[in-house]
Amino acid sequence: MGKFKRIDTSIEGVCIIEPTVFGDNRGYFMETYSEADFKEIGLDYKFVQDNQSKSKKGVLRGLHFQKENTQAKLVRCIKGEVFDVAVDLRPGSKTYGKWEGIVISEENKKMFMIPRGFAHGFLVLSDEAEFTYKCDDIYNHSAEGGLKYDDPDVNIKWPMGELKKEDLITSEKDALWPSLKELSKTDLFKNL
Repeated sequence: MGKFKRIDTSIEGVCIIEPTVFGDNRGYFMETYSEADFKEIGLDYKFVQDNQSKSKKGVLRGLHFQKENTQAKLVRCIKGEVFDVAVDLRPGSKTYGKWEGIVISEENKKMFMIPRGFAHGFLVLSDEAEFTYKCDDIYNHSAEGGLKYDDPDVNIKWPMGELKKEDLITSEKDALWPSLKELSKTDLFKNL
């Protein structure tokens, strides 16, 4: 048996990764990435950059993508709990505009693999969350793009719990991203 279990979602290329966790009375140990083991489950990526963020409850980051230096991302939550979302923006995709979301947490230890051509974002559900990203291309500030997190045409079902929309904490930039209809009028990606 491999160290990682791949669970495909309703969107081609987007998958959930469950690592093998070895636990005992001391705690646990797990591998979070192995190039050979990922290739074994059909994920052949060369990651070149790792990122980490810390956010408090109600923070909604995203939905982000890069028009150039498009990035595939392997994401996981190492502290707390988040609802993580990928929206398909690949030109010509049969699932264009569709989204997939999953709760990932320090408890369930699941990871989310998001290929190139997707907008990505997450909502923090716990009091605080630390989140890591492995990316297969560099961050390019001048190529930033985004999608409105509450676009009715995408209709993401964010698990708000006791949060109200006015409780959400977003950056000024994230509050101004265009809708899917507005995006479809532009050239989304230069290197897909």
